[in-house]
Amino acid sequence: MEMKKRINLELRDRAPEEVTELVLDNCLCVNGEIEGLNDTFKKLEFLSMANVELSSLARLPSLNKLRKLELSDNIISGGLEVLAEKCPNLTYLNLSGNKIKDLSTVEALQNLKNLKSLDLFNCEITNLEDYRESIFELLQQITYLDGFDQEDNEAPDSEEEDDEDGDEDDEEEEEDEAGPPEGYEEEEEEEDEDEDEDEDEAGSELGEGEEEVGLSYLMKEEIQDEEDDDDYVEEGEEEEEEEEEEEEEGLRGEKRKRDAEDDGEEDD
Repeated sequence: MEMKKRINLELRDRAPEEVTELVLDNCLCVNGEIEGLNDTFKKLEFLSMANVELSSLARLPSLNKLRKLELSDNIISGGLEVLAEKCPNLTYLNLSGNKIKDLSTVEALQNLKNLKSLDLFNCEITNLEDYRESIFELLQQITYLDGFDQEDNEAPDSEEEDDEDGDEDDEEEEEDEAGPPEGYEEEEEEEDEDEDEDEDEAGSELGEGEEEVGLSYLMKEEIQDEEDDDDYVEEGEEEEEEEEEEEEEGLRGEKRKRDAEDDGEEDD
């Protein structure tokens, strides 16, 4: 499919100025030039034209908002200076698998001031001695070359995600540096003091309650002891009364016996 037809298909009834991403991979590029892409794609941020037999960037329209450009597996050998003119805000550029041979061709990318990641993998230029050191020296604005930085740390999967993470880290650092709001520590101290006072009050109330329970318990024990003593005294008195009654009964019996004996003697 030709590039122009592919663009119309990718629009899907949308106006060009509404499109932010456009993928035209594996379509046919007539005469090695871009067709069907124009300045009406004002909001385009991501453009992919991988393996479209592209040899020239001369017909690339002005895409001021474009941040990521995929041009891998084409036959581009030069003319990179047009990128700084047409896409000045590029942060990611993939030129892997093209016909780029020497440093002078890449030198044109120096004017892409926002460029952070460049991919030249599978280009002849990678066979040069000290290739990586030379590129980092030539393009000092870039952080990643062929997916790795100068210390061989791998680039994140998405540069947008990396930017978001950086923003979050900055916000966290600002919060840490700012410290807690004024009066925060004083409020914490006041809360701690209130909690201590509440605990003390609860403890004193508990202590008073325990004292009251202890006193009532002791009073109950004393009352019980007195009742037990009274019961014991009453029982002793009853036993003494019974013994006295038995003695009196015995005396009366003996008296009756003596009286009977006396009566018998008088009869004789």
